[in-house]
Amino acid sequence: MSSSNSVTVQILDKEYSIICPQEERSNLVSAARYLDGKMREIRSSGKVIGADRIAVMAALNITHDLLHRQERPDVQASATTREQVRDLLERVDLVLATDSDTSKADS
Repeated sequence: MSSSNSVTVQILDKEYSIICPQEERSNLVSAARYLDGKMREIRSSGKVIGADRIAVMAALNITHDLLHRQERPDVQASATTREQVRDLLERVDLVLATDSDTSKADS
């Protein structure tokens, strides 16, 4: 894919460049904003320190919320939504792994 398919998002004061299809850009930016908000909430609580741990806690909270909503019969998430959430979580994991590898190399 070309760099024109790249979207730069900011999560917890760091920029991430993510390749995504043009039609998914808006969803990706919304997801990044949501994740950033959740991570900021966790960081401001002062109970969790470190970007990796904050990211894991945010992922767990978001996943918990998603699973809780799936259990409620009146608010069933579609297979497409579940697939999009999985895809976004995989992207976050990939970026965090890459960022962690870069941080280790800088040490």
